[in-house]
Amino acid sequence: MRVGISLHGEMLSEAGARFARQLGVQDVVVHLTDYSRNADAAAYRAGGVGPINGDCIDVPLWTADRLGEVVAMLARHDLRVAAIENISPNFWSDILLDGPAKLEQMDAMKSLVRACGQAGIPVIGYNFSLAGVWGWQRKPVARGGAVTAVFAMDEIDAQCPIPDGMVGNMRYRPAIAGAEPAEVDEATLWKRVEWFLRELVPVAEEAGVRLAAHPDDPPVERLRGAARLVNSHAKYDRLLALMPSRANALEFCVGSLAEMAEGDIYETTRRFARNKAIAYVHFRNVRGKVPSYVETFVDDGDVDMAEIVKVLHEEGYDGVLVPDHVPELACSAPWHAGHAYTVGYMRALVAQTETLSSASQTYSPARGPETRIATRR
Repeated sequence: MRVGISLHGEMLSEAGARFARQLGVQDVVVHLTDYSRNADAAAYRAGGVGPINGDCIDVPLWTADRLGEVVAMLARHDLRVAAIENISPNFWSDILLDGPAKLEQMDAMKSLVRACGQAGIPVIGYNFSLAGVWGWQRKPVARGGAVTAVFAMDEIDAQCPIPDGMVGNMRYRPAIAGAEPAEVDEATLWKRVEWFLRELVPVAEEAGVRLAAHPDDPPVERLRGAARLVNSHAKYDRLLALMPSRANALEFCVGSLAEMAEGDIYETTRRFARNKAIAYVHFRNVRGKVPSYVETFVDDGDVDMAEIVKVLHEEGYDGVLVPDHVPELACSAPWHAGHAYTVGYMRALVAQTETLSSASQTYSPARGPETRIATRR
């Protein structure tokens, strides 16, 4: 089991790579999608609903050469790519929407999978969703007043339509005046993901690449008029059953699963780790469940993250854990400080896996991390 980090935007750079290596990690989950391209996030940063992402109109398909450049840049810092996360929406908008270009886009997706295999990238993380990640507000409610993401369904219009020309919270083409908003029911969405997996999993198997599905965040029943796919623990089982294969795997987000109304996060972690279904882990904590929750520091939520590490270790998980949605520390470099704290905490837990497995857990979020482990007498 290894601790990694996710890099995107300006952090997917030589400077970001140096920072990652200084933290002692070797594995990087890379985001090639430029979420901020032509985006205006001022209203969201001021407390509005979001997140507000930009556009990916006419972004060219990532080629083996492009992927190889990223792999080579990170390798110069003794880092390796553990996964590529999030598919640019313009690559697969009609696959999600069952539009006229879905066959052409599927051919492109197969090329992308083969390119990842050629570049030595073992995992593609994806989120099969029309609405994507949306509905957050930024509030200073994490420990010490740190700004963090909050989902409070009663404070927002959760069913406001998805703007035309957008999926996954990004614009893939200009809006068409008078177009009907994109909507989908649950049965139809599952038919679409089944077709996606049946087409792509065999290609992934040949390329030595795993397709890793992220659960819904927020994991509500419907968002912006669109059904959600994996908004319960059992639906992860359903997704894996559509196409049983090592290439059909999970981008296992502890926080999203903990936000769900039902399910035991520790039992679910154990089951999927035992079945070798986890491609990599988003190591994130949260307080509360849908329809209202707050994303917290890794050591300050409802989930005993030491227990998660213990379970993963006991089930032989040998993949990567990465921080996810870290609250902003009050300093001149909030991203860097928050990730340094989180990675350090994670590395300490992973270094103590044997101790964790021989200890009883007495974790209480109110009392803090010093009370988490009571060694058996």
